[in-house]
Amino acid sequence: MVNPFSVKKIKELDDNSPKKTDSKDPKTIAKLVVDGRYSIPYVPEGIYAEIRDLVYSRDRIMKQHNISANRIQRWLAIHFPEYLGLYTRFDAISGLAVIEKAPLPKDVIALGVNGIRKIWHDKKMRGRGVTEDRAKTLVEAAHNSVGLDGGIGTKSELYMLLEEHRLWTSQLEAVNKVLEEMILKVPHVEKLLAIKGVGSITIAGFIAEVGDIRRFDSLKQIQKYAGLELVENSSGKHKGRTRISKRGRRKLRKILYQVMVPLLARNREFREIYDYYVTRVKNPLKRRQAMVAVSCKLIRVFYAVLTKGMEYDRFKMMSDIQRKSDIIAA
Repeated sequence: MVNPFSVKKIKELDDNSPKKTDSKDPKTIAKLVVDGRYSIPYVPEGIYAEIRDLVYSRDRIMKQHNISANRIQRWLAIHFPEYLGLYTRFDAISGLAVIEKAPLPKDVIALGVNGIRKIWHDKKMRGRGVTEDRAKTLVEAAHNSVGLDGGIGTKSELYMLLEEHRLWTSQLEAVNKVLEEMILKVPHVEKLLAIKGVGSITIAGFIAEVGDIRRFDSLKQIQKYAGLELVENSSGKHKGRTRISKRGRRKLRKILYQVMVPLLARNREFREIYDYYVTRVKNPLKRRQAMVAVSCKLIRVFYAVLTKGMEYDRFKMMSDIQRKSDIIAA
């Protein structure tokens, strides 16, 4: 496969013209192939292909799941906006139990406090969210609601949206369960699960994008593959700003970026590395730059564990910053 970016860059060499035509492009591509400037696409096989297919299916399900959630919240914002202020999540179990029986404020008023508590009691719900005070708050919110009234059609719309949301939720739970089982077939994955802040879905996404990590000869190849290679434009005395290339697997970068939030919140050693990059005396990084640096550190850990079967060692991982701190102190 010839990189389209290479074709775009080299098409002006022969005729010094920026024109792009159907007769010119094949000649440019053929010349690149003759010069050996092409790559053979990687096609995962076996368990790696199955994980990639499942992860892509999960992405599609997740997209539909979010769409259905947004539609339900829109319905509530129009017809019962006060509900969204009472619950942190619109799909709180106790809240859904009520609006399934009484979608509109007038229905909640008709139920009353005792009717709401009976719904919770019949479903055997317990906890702070199903108290008499919460039921009173719901009824009071319904009395003061500014939402638009509706009839059978309005209620039917919500019922269909809730049914659709339940479908996507069940499919999401099912695909997550299968992924959790399938990643265990990849050598040494169980050692990655020992890292706090790294879950099975993150590992599945990483494997789906990278495939068999043993095909890479070095860590830098994976960083380049992810588009995390550091590049700069410098000439003479001018030194350009260093940035990541972003030429690589965009989804892999997204996965690494998304895992940073739980990783930095739950993993002490990764948090210390992040803080070191942000607060070091020489060349401190901005927060987003530090997250990229920690992402590369996480890739290094994944690479060592999956290729060599090493146990995750927090002290060895932090040895770099500890050694630098000792040098500065000396």
